[in-house]
Amino acid sequence: MTGAVTVDSVWRDVCAVRERSPLVHNITNYVVMNSTANALLAIGASPVMAHATEEVADMVGIASALVVNIGTLSPAWVEAMELAARAARDRGIPVALDPVGAGATPYRTKTAHALLDDTPPTLVRGNASEIMALVTSTSAARGVDSVDAPSAALDAARQLQHRFGAVVAVTGATDYVVADGATIRIDNGHPLMARVTGLGCTATALCGAFLAVNPDPASAAASALIVTGVAGELAAERAEGPGTLQLYLLDALHNLSRAQLEARMRAEVTG
Repeated sequence: MTGAVTVDSVWRDVCAVRERSPLVHNITNYVVMNSTANALLAIGASPVMAHATEEVADMVGIASALVVNIGTLSPAWVEAMELAARAARDRGIPVALDPVGAGATPYRTKTAHALLDDTPPTLVRGNASEIMALVTSTSAARGVDSVDAPSAALDAARQLQHRFGAVVAVTGATDYVVADGATIRIDNGHPLMARVTGLGCTATALCGAFLAVNPDPASAAASALIVTGVAGELAAERAEGPGTLQLYLLDALHNLSRAQLEARMRAEVTG
């Protein structure tokens, strides 16, 4: 990590996404395709959802970042993820891996491990139980939901970071970004966000957009999670429940201003 996370650094990343409109290739799950694509569009990026083995390498060839999300698995999709990740490695573009549901079934955990071992990503973003399941058998997953607190996964995140060299983001009520020699704590967000499916996946997709414009993966991940959290807070102030939160979240991402970040951002870097 090359420096502190500040309002200026986050806003610089937001402006870069809006100005460059990076193409973010998503191999993601059926549940979140629409919502993550709309979130990427709202922040200013250009999403593409492509998972056919016949085209993923070509799609990576024109993308600025790759997001791999294992939420709805099948053997063909796993093959596509492997092909795309290798193509991204060859091109030198960043990869964000979301190990959705790791620890819930052996197949999910095995797939996440295989992706990590075959082509270590730039960033791993998951909830506490998912991150812990990648290094230990003591995590407690309930389907794709976590029953562990984010702070409980910090040791596992550090182990993952050390082993694979990837930045590791653990998200929940508090978010942590674990990089080489530094941890960023982020206290933005709203409890209502947990009542909307796929907002963790949305955070990973937004990480892809920020990785595309910021060569420092830890700073990029922090910017994406801060933006997601601040937008969630703004949306929750207008929403009557989880249904309208989804709508207002897109508006908040689209209309996000530096002044809103300055008023709400709560993040600190520790050793």
